[in-house]
Amino acid sequence: MLYKWAKLALAAGILLNGLCPPALANTTTGDAGGADADGNTIPLASIALLLPLRSGPLGAAADAVRSGFLNAYARDKSGLAVDVIEAADTASDMLAAYTAASKKYDILVGPLSRTGLTAILQNGKVEKPTIALTQPDFSGGKDTALPPQLLPIGLSIEAEARQVASWAGADYAPGKVLVLSTSAAWQKRVASAFAQQIQGSGLHAEVVMLNLENGAFNVDALTQLQQRVQGEMPRLLFAALNADQTKQIRIAIGDQTPIFGISQLNPLTLNDSNPEHQIPELNGVRLVDIPWQVQPDHPAVMIYPRQEVAADQRRNADLERLYALGIDAFRIAHEVAARNTVFQIDGVTGKLNVSFGVGMPSFERTEPTAIYQNGIVMPLEAP
Repeated sequence: MLYKWAKLALAAGILLNGLCPPALANTTTGDAGGADADGNTIPLASIALLLPLRSGPLGAAADAVRSGFLNAYARDKSGLAVDVIEAADTASDMLAAYTAASKKYDILVGPLSRTGLTAILQNGKVEKPTIALTQPDFSGGKDTALPPQLLPIGLSIEAEARQVASWAGADYAPGKVLVLSTSAAWQKRVASAFAQQIQGSGLHAEVVMLNLENGAFNVDALTQLQQRVQGEMPRLLFAALNADQTKQIRIAIGDQTPIFGISQLNPLTLNDSNPEHQIPELNGVRLVDIPWQVQPDHPAVMIYPRQEVAADQRRNADLERLYALGIDAFRIAHEVAARNTVFQIDGVTGKLNVSFGVGMPSFERTEPTAIYQNGIVMPLEAP
C-alpha cells in the first residue's frame, strides 16, 4: 500500500484528497534571528510549510518532505523561522490554509499536490513568494503564465523524460527509437514528453503500447516486440515503465538494444546492499535519477542525515525522493529569504537553476545520468 500511494504522489503527479479535518495545526520551530558583523539585528524571515500531514493516503509523503525540510533548516537557520502548517489536501481546505498563511508569513512552501496548487491558481491570490512542491497541471491546453510570485519546484517525471530525450538524441541519432508504455496515465505522459522532445534530434520516435495482465506482459505481445526489435533494429528503446516491467522487456528481447528510462526504473535506495533487492537483469540500462539516490559522494548528499525508518522497514525510493525534495525546498527558500533573485544550487535533487523575484520565474533541474551495474544503479557522472 505504501508503495502504491507513493507512486501516486511522485510518479503520477495526481494526489488523492486528504481525509483529515480542515482545521489548521501549527508546529513552530522558530529562531530568534541573528546579527551582522556590526551587531545589527538581521530581520527575521518567516516561512510557512503547508503539508497534509494527517492525510491517510498522503501522510507519509508529507512527512518525508517535512523531515527533509526541517533537517536542512536545522543545519542553516540563518535567522529564519519555520512553521509547519497542517492542512487537508481538499481544494477548499488547502486554499483556506494558503490564504490564511499568506497574511502572516513572508514565504510559503507548498502545496504538495496538484489538487491544492490548482485551487490556489484558480481561486487565490499569490502575493507572497510561494515555492510549490508540485508542478501545475497544464493538461488540456492550459499552459498559461504563472503568477510571478510562484515557483514550482516539484519532481517532474516529464522533465526527466525530456532530459533523457536530449541525452539519447545527442548520442544515438540518427535512427528510430521505440517508446514503450502501458495505458497508465503517468506512463503515457512520460512517453509523450519523450517523443515530443526527441523531435528534431535525428531520432524518430514510435510509441508502442503494451497491455498488462495482472502486472505481467502478455507472452504473445513480448514475442511480437522481440520480432519488431530484431526486424527494425531501432537505435534504442525508451521505457516509460517501472523497473519490474522493464525487467520483463529485457528478459524477452535480450541486451543487444540499449534501453533508457527515468527514475521510476530505480526502486532501490542509496547504499542498499541487500542482494535480494538487486536487479541484474537491468544491467546496462541507462536512466536519470536524483543525486540523493545515486551519488553517495555528492557534497550535499553527504552532509544531510538519511530519513529515519523503522528497523524492520525497507526504505522506499519514492519517499526518499520526497525527503530530498524537502531538503532542496528549504535551500531554495533560504535563497529567496536572502533576496537572491538568480542563483544555482548543487542540490540533492539535481543541479538547480533558479530565477525568482524579478520578472517571470524560471526553474530548471538537471539530474545525473546513471546506469545499472551489478544489479544496482551507479552514476555515470562525477558529482
